[in-house]
Amino acid sequence: MDYDVIVIGAGHNSLVTAAYAARAGYRVAVFEKRHLVGGAVSTEEVVSGYRFDYGGSAHILIRMTPIVQELELERYGLQYLELDPLFHCSDGETPWFVWRDLNKTAHELDKIFPGQGEAYQRFVQDWTPFAKSVNEAFLTAPNPLDLGKHLVWGSGMQKDWQQKLTHIMRPYGEVAKEYFSEERVRAPLTWMAAQSGPPPTETMSAPFLLWHPLYHVGGVARPRGGSGGLTLALKRAVEAHGGQIFLSAPIKDILTEGERAVGVRLQDGDVYTARAVVSGTHVLQTVDALPADKVPELARQVRTGNGFGMVLRLALKGKVQYRKHHEPESRVGLGLLIKNEQQLLKAYGEYLSGEPTSDPPIIAMSFSSIDDSLAPPDGEVLWLWAQYYPFKLARGTWAERSTEARDAILNAFEHYAPGTREQIVGELVQTPQWLHDNLGLRSGNVMHLEMGMDQMFAMRPFLGASEYRWPTLKNLYLTGASTHPGGGIMGASGRNTARTLLKDLSRSPKSRR
Repeated sequence: MDYDVIVIGAGHNSLVTAAYAARAGYRVAVFEKRHLVGGAVSTEEVVSGYRFDYGGSAHILIRMTPIVQELELERYGLQYLELDPLFHCSDGETPWFVWRDLNKTAHELDKIFPGQGEAYQRFVQDWTPFAKSVNEAFLTAPNPLDLGKHLVWGSGMQKDWQQKLTHIMRPYGEVAKEYFSEERVRAPLTWMAAQSGPPPTETMSAPFLLWHPLYHVGGVARPRGGSGGLTLALKRAVEAHGGQIFLSAPIKDILTEGERAVGVRLQDGDVYTARAVVSGTHVLQTVDALPADKVPELARQVRTGNGFGMVLRLALKGKVQYRKHHEPESRVGLGLLIKNEQQLLKAYGEYLSGEPTSDPPIIAMSFSSIDDSLAPPDGEVLWLWAQYYPFKLARGTWAERSTEARDAILNAFEHYAPGTREQIVGELVQTPQWLHDNLGLRSGNVMHLEMGMDQMFAMRPFLGASEYRWPTLKNLYLTGASTHPGGGIMGASGRNTARTLLKDLSRSPKSRR
């Protein structure tokens, strides 16, 4: 065998798995098709003097895990910069902030919207135990027994489980209305909940909103130098323990012998063997790399959906100037910019009809406000995430309609910060087609698979593969956003896969270094 463990793809979950395996003394090799590590968690100088993230930018979920501490990533260059405020929320006229400190947030809210600060505090207190239990469930391989243990007994739900369960089964838009009478408070919170894809009207989507209390627990942060600072630290951690990482090395096939995975063949024909293979790419890419008779029918039936978001990344020659917001706080946290609840519903309606939304709600990120390595001294990076945008359009192609969608995002942002257009010196437009073509995100879905409840927990990526083992082959494992707990910068999938992998490897004779 050339290695003990071969990992396909160098996204952050793949690198987490590789780092744990290398620390355990196993011979590890990672093969990545792109010229840099990180997948969607990577950063490059796209415009001269300006560093752009290619995918996820806000590091929230990973701070609810022990990964950074267990892998000692600060030793390998990871430096997190704290954001406070966490969010700035606005309809364009009346801004308010979500601070790390719950009491400060509630106090300021009550001054702007009497009674809403008290409602916010009650919401956070009511659902913090549940949110913490969901986080615990994310840190284990899902099975019905553990899920019940975490979500019922671990969340305090046994005291009033019928009422809590009723809330959990509802659409998150309805739950928000039960707590908040002021739409200018509800709309930004539901907009943040929409980041996983489902709209505020979808049944059983409430957990996307009920996760919100944990923002006050773990906070929001940014790696210095860009989101790719995390994956560069993971790369160094793998290599420090003897692992090897091969870039510009796309995989063609996963090799099998009988009922076992035994290695990989690269596009250039080179073959590498291993005791175990971990696929950290999209589950459908894993399907494509396997012999047809080793692919369960359920694996072919996973739902990628039809995209849902796009990003406009801008290099500005001047700082963002919000017409109603406060400086510098408005440029620090994530801007939850939404005019009203109808704006989100209208965007989703246009998406269902196959059209890019004409007036999108926006999440605005200008992280050069806290990290001067991202832009020149007088400049700014500004990244605008917007929803909803279908991968498959009702008319035309994304090559034909990219400019139209780009202009709609910019026009929507100018409601909050007029004159931004005149500050642009460079840009990257990431349509769903761009995400599909450049980051391997099938159908432009940044979550890999739709995040409906039928593809979560033990159903992700499909029934029988939820514990990170491929059901029809021994020694083949899965990690990444296609697996539990899904998309986002968390690394839980990578850690969970590593625990399963290391347990299995320890049962057979070891060939560690």
